[in-house]
Amino acid sequence: MSQSLFQTVGVIGKRRDERVTGTLRQLCALLRQHGREVLVETETARLLPPNSGIEAASREVLAKRCQLVVVIGGDGTLLDAGRSLASSGVPILGVNQGRLGFLVDVRPEDMATTLEALFRGEYIRASRLILEARVRRADGGLSLPWLAVNDVVVRNQAAIRMVEFATYLASDVGDGSGWEFISQHRADGFIVSTATGSTAYALSGGGPVVHPALAALALVPICPHTLTDRPIVVPASRTVRIVLGASETGATMTCDGQIGTSLNPSDAVEIRRSPTDLMLIHPPSYSYFALLRDKLDWGRTPIGNPPKKQP
Repeated sequence: MSQSLFQTVGVIGKRRDERVTGTLRQLCALLRQHGREVLVETETARLLPPNSGIEAASREVLAKRCQLVVVIGGDGTLLDAGRSLASSGVPILGVNQGRLGFLVDVRPEDMATTLEALFRGEYIRASRLILEARVRRADGGLSLPWLAVNDVVVRNQAAIRMVEFATYLASDVGDGSGWEFISQHRADGFIVSTATGSTAYALSGGGPVVHPALAALALVPICPHTLTDRPIVVPASRTVRIVLGASETGATMTCDGQIGTSLNPSDAVEIRRSPTDLMLIHPPSYSYFALLRDKLDWGRTPIGNPPKKQP
């Protein structure tokens, strides 16, 4: 057995969810059996017994010391971990303790065989582009960047109120000298999605499934007032700009549906590819199309009795 791969492994569990406790303890035991040093995120470590002997560490420490981080939870847990670890380049393996599991693709009962293969060097490494969003305020201020693995969404905080905005794409020249106008919109909101996020909110909004190997962004209007306002796919090398109308109040920007900030009239949200990608680790049996067939029920015959004929 190779001792050179992933010598120090970090573990992050779903926050405030004691249902991951059993899987967490089993994972730590398996990692120790393989002779790995184990660091557990400080909050997750509270689920372990006080005398476990497992070192608790902050995410900053995990990013510096670990060659691999295993996330136990759902896709939301991995999105949260991904944003905090992406800049370090440490790869992430997801163990599914949630519901759908597009990103966390290892079942708890498969952890032992997956780790054995992993430490033999049998795994798939996948690089996923992530987004960096900044808010350029109407008064000239510029926010710090917000990261998103799945998507950046601009919408109105009121559930049934549309928002008016314009969209632009950075000039293909690449020197930041200009913007190409895309369209004027009236809609419930607007989604800028990565290929990773194309099977999430963007898909529910009518957007396309984008293969994760493509460096592309899906721009998806949410319930547009004009039905011909359709989704479009653009190169990830070009920055997207969303400018709110001068009278728009109550709008907000969210990243991965988890973090965000409020927007003011005439504010602009500028979204570009982050300089760093997120690294994911998959089992050797991983297949993107098998995942789509499983999670989206592609090609399956409907289950159940056919409807009865009307008299």
